[in-house]
Amino acid sequence: MSDMSSLHTSSAPSARKFGFINWMGLWTLYKKECLRFLRIAPQTLLAPIISNLLYMTVFVLAFAALRDDPDAFIAFLAPGLIMLGVLNNASANSSSSVMQGKIMGNLTDLLVTPLSFYELAIGWITGAATRGILVAISTGIALAFFAPLMPIHFWAVIFFSVSAALMMSMVGVLSGMWAEKFDQLAVVNQFIILPLSFLSGTFYRIDVLPETFQTLILGNPLFYVIDGFRYGFLGEADSNIAIGVAFISAINIVLFITVLLVLRAGWRIKS
Repeated sequence: MSDMSSLHTSSAPSARKFGFINWMGLWTLYKKECLRFLRIAPQTLLAPIISNLLYMTVFVLAFAALRDDPDAFIAFLAPGLIMLGVLNNASANSSSSVMQGKIMGNLTDLLVTPLSFYELAIGWITGAATRGILVAISTGIALAFFAPLMPIHFWAVIFFSVSAALMMSMVGVLSGMWAEKFDQLAVVNQFIILPLSFLSGTFYRIDVLPETFQTLILGNPLFYVIDGFRYGFLGEADSNIAIGVAFISAINIVLFITVLLVLRAGWRIKS
């Protein structure tokens, strides 16, 4: 009788202890986010490469021949195009993930899992940032046929690419939580992200602009990630790199805190 009692006690289910971070759940969410875009790699990874190659081709054919040093222009343009891919794809991944979960109703299933609000934030953000970094690597390999992409300041290439991917991933999470339909996500992209991307020195040096516009661009965070990333390859920048590092770091801290607060409140994701 005592043997049966001890056997019953030992086989009884017990609550799993996760500690401060549920590493298993976090890793599962991260894998889920990565598999989302890897399953449709032609759309999520190949399409940005083709777009940037078309940008490079058009700009080379249209403007390179008009410049005194076409090779220098191509070398200047390539890092901007790589960073453009990072910005667009990191934001698109996290925003579509949250939005798709809301529309399809499976976000509720995710909310009842043993994942805290900060684990949800980290999983979404790092998954989207991974897509941005993979796009940067694949685009860089493709554009290397046009221009030599050898980092001069490797730390700047790593810091600004990762920081840009994380920043836009957090913007995407907030956009996905705010939007109630995909049309609203398109508004964020067309009227906020796209203008800031194109008005950030992606295709030109800011000294060609009037002084008033140069001052305005210095308040654009996307300018600093593009300028800093380009500095990593060319060794020259249109801004103070130390200011760029501090500015982007501060923005990412503020964005991360905002994402945590919004997720903890369950804004527009809990009915």
